[in-house]
Amino acid sequence: MSMPENNQNGTLGLTTCVTMIVGGMIGSAIFSLTGLTIYNAGPSAIFSWAIAAVIMLCYGLIVAELATIYPKSGGVFVFPSKALGKKKSTGAFWGWISTWGYINANIVAVAFAAIYVGTYLGVGFPIFANKQILLAIISIVIIFILNTIKFSVAGKANTILVIILAVTLLIYAGSALFSGEWSTQMLTPFFEQGTAGRTGFLAAVPTAMVGYGSIVAIAFMVSEVKDPNKNVPKSIFIAMSIVFTLYFLVIFSTVGLISAQFLEENPGMRFIPLYAASFTKLMAIPWLAKVISISAVAALLTTMLVVMALTSRALAATAESGILPQRLAKNGKTGTPIYATTVIAILSMIISCFPQFTSEIVGLAAIFASLTIIINCISLIQARQKNAYVKGNFRAPGGIFLPVIALVIIVACYIPNIVQGGWKLWGYTLGWYAIGLLIYYSRKKKNLNF
Repeated sequence: MSMPENNQNGTLGLTTCVTMIVGGMIGSAIFSLTGLTIYNAGPSAIFSWAIAAVIMLCYGLIVAELATIYPKSGGVFVFPSKALGKKKSTGAFWGWISTWGYINANIVAVAFAAIYVGTYLGVGFPIFANKQILLAIISIVIIFILNTIKFSVAGKANTILVIILAVTLLIYAGSALFSGEWSTQMLTPFFEQGTAGRTGFLAAVPTAMVGYGSIVAIAFMVSEVKDPNKNVPKSIFIAMSIVFTLYFLVIFSTVGLISAQFLEENPGMRFIPLYAASFTKLMAIPWLAKVISISAVAALLTTMLVVMALTSRALAATAESGILPQRLAKNGKTGTPIYATTVIAILSMIISCFPQFTSEIVGLAAIFASLTIIINCISLIQARQKNAYVKGNFRAPGGIFLPVIALVIIVACYIPNIVQGGWKLWGYTLGWYAIGLLIYYSRKKKNLNF
């Protein structure tokens, strides 16, 4: 199957594609996980984020080629269902396995991003203090509405939020670097400061990879992209360049203000490193905390918008196959999967009301993410064997070596987090997939089309 040179039905141009990926990637990670990488690696955390960017760029190019071969939204289900297995039922099974974990991880991600919206607004603006759950629900409602209107309009809203996000991050970096408090002495020793020692920057790579997870966003929404053969890979390259630049500036400006030792002595600061820098070294700039709050909220809303869009399309693609009720595949008047989006929004709201019961479930993301990546890398290998290359279509560089090497490196990066997860993590995982298999086989008995 070949990609049409120009998708006349697509509504997302290159600019919107870039901002969708950027908005999806820059979420709570830059405001929380940067502190954890600095704690583990010290100033060399900069290398952690650079290595993670290269790894996830490779994965982005893999799914970009899959989007060229199978130009249909819902890639987390579509790619393995089309590429794996000679029988349609075999492909559907692997598509479902890939999607079932992806759905869980993304619903939890939307809920926790919503909780963080309330947290950051409460810290930056006293009027919002103690209204965390209410603000979380309101933010999910707003994102739900944006996901149910014409997606080109939602894309424009996302572009505005991304511009606000980029400007505020630049303000933070500029304020830090030119404050007079930033010191090069904080950068030495460069590799030994982190609690994980000289190789701490390697240990921090899996954590940094989380910050680039939405690199696949546009490839998973390919049928809504104009001229996707060009715009999908191009937007991935441009978005990664923008995101890494912003990440570098934020981390570089932060490690010159606070150290790994400070984060070790103040564990409450590990997940709010920008605030830690603001409250300890940048108190002469009282408005900076509010800028960080606005930046964080913009980042979280864009992430919620993209993740909800991706998950609803994965749900709709699965429903089209017959694994889930057909109603979930139905689009509204604006062409968006209205019922699938509604289900995701409701579940996210429920989870956001009980954050104390979901913290352990977040660990599932490591297993689900690694499994989805494994399936997609194998899907590309199989897709190349099943489909003749069409001249002019995008093809990821490196031939067969790219998906193989990416598969090995990415899995190796995720293994430590998975192994350290403990019996609760494995129990949740087995339980979730047991439910998924029950759904799959019960639906299969009723539907002979897969």
